[in-house]
Amino acid sequence: MTEEQIRFTDGAAYERYMGVWSRFVGEAFLEWLAPEHGLRWLDVGCGSGAFTEMLVHRCAPASVDGIDPSEEQLAFARTRPALRLARLHRGDAMALPFPIHNFDAAIMPLVIFFVPDPAKGISEMARVVAPGGLVTAYAWDMPGGGFPYRALFEVLRNQGVVVPSAPGPDASSMDAMRALWTGAGLEALETRVITVQRTFASFDDYWTTILGSASVARILAAMTPEQMAPIRARMKEILPAAADGRITYSATANAIAGRVLGAQGRRKRTALLSPS
Repeated sequence: MTEEQIRFTDGAAYERYMGVWSRFVGEAFLEWLAPEHGLRWLDVGCGSGAFTEMLVHRCAPASVDGIDPSEEQLAFARTRPALRLARLHRGDAMALPFPIHNFDAAIMPLVIFFVPDPAKGISEMARVVAPGGLVTAYAWDMPGGGFPYRALFEVLRNQGVVVPSAPGPDASSMDAMRALWTGAGLEALETRVITVQRTFASFDDYWTTILGSASVARILAAMTPEQMAPIRARMKEILPAAADGRITYSATANAIAGRVLGAQGRRKRTALLSPS
């Protein structure tokens, strides 16, 4: 049976389910990237605005634009006080509604595996960033088991449950991301593997967080108590609690950054690619 693709429409539920993880990995990402202040930023797949907010607080940007296909997510992002001056647009990562060289930096945070044609998405980012500017991203290492809720999804699948999936999980491997950035003509590539941890106050805290996720809640809500019991029991085995009841586990993301070719470099590359 074909797996249903993940869709996020509830900003508040997403904030608890993934927004917390997003902040942890986003903070580590920005510490590694260490971008200069005063840049014009584009956040591709800004969603609920968790990372966009970090850009405002940590990077002192000249401006921030965000784009996302979900109006519900954008509505939640607009409630964040830090984003009151940000320009948030509904749109498609593969057809960015901006002219060439409009930004100094573009970021795709935890999004690349949702883009149907990742190569087109990265090429679009490179198109709208000025020469010398940054095109960068980080994404859960799906092929390597780095997704924060991988264990839960595996337990569900082992019970014969069809769970939602991202359309292109392989795009988040480090090799795939390097190939995408190289294919878009980006240079001076740098990469980093980022591992973060999150602590839940108890198993009930973890389970409540899961139940608030649009990608899983509907599946679990349709189950009888008898069907759900073995899933809860197995997750308790996989995520053992500390003496105080807290549960801590980790997730891993791959990060990459590259620069848009300057005018001279772009002319040279075009000459190399032109038929003799």
